[in-house]
Amino acid sequence: MAIASVLVNSFKTQLLGGYHSFNAPGDTPAGSAFKIALYSDPDANLGTTTTIYTAPSDGTADPTNTKEVTSTGSGYTTGGSALVNTGVGISTVTSFTDFSDVNWTSASFTARGCLIYNSSSISGLTLNSAVCSIDFGGDKTVSSGTFTIQFPSNDASDAIIRITS
Repeated sequence: MAIASVLVNSFKTQLLGGYHSFNAPGDTPAGSAFKIALYSDPDANLGTTTTIYTAPSDGTADPTNTKEVTSTGSGYTTGGSALVNTGVGISTVTSFTDFSDVNWTSASFTARGCLIYNSSSISGLTLNSAVCSIDFGGDKTVSSGTFTIQFPSNDASDAIIRITS
């Protein structure tokens, strides 16, 4: 299976159940802590049926295990990086939210996609619940530099998470 760019099914159910909070920047949502993990293989099996972020069993993010970017000497840490939410907005028919850009410095790795997940331990929410997976459309490589994920504008047309009627 490949990496798909989707809001995962379990997230939609959990959102309707009130388990995810995307408050304004600087607010501490009721325990919500969103993170982003990077994957190096297009066959990382991330899509609509992904339910949680699973750490590699060997602890080094060996791509042969979960296909997460390796953390050994690469500037990447298993589990990825914390995200900062840029707030919630609404237009006539679309509600939306997004995140600030995230960087990995002194990095040397290749990433093909990512998984955004909620790492909080809110009662009723499975730890590390998946929110969405994103396919980068090809390999993105950095060598002894800064790897940046640049999120789109937080608006009804571009935000990474949009709910439309």
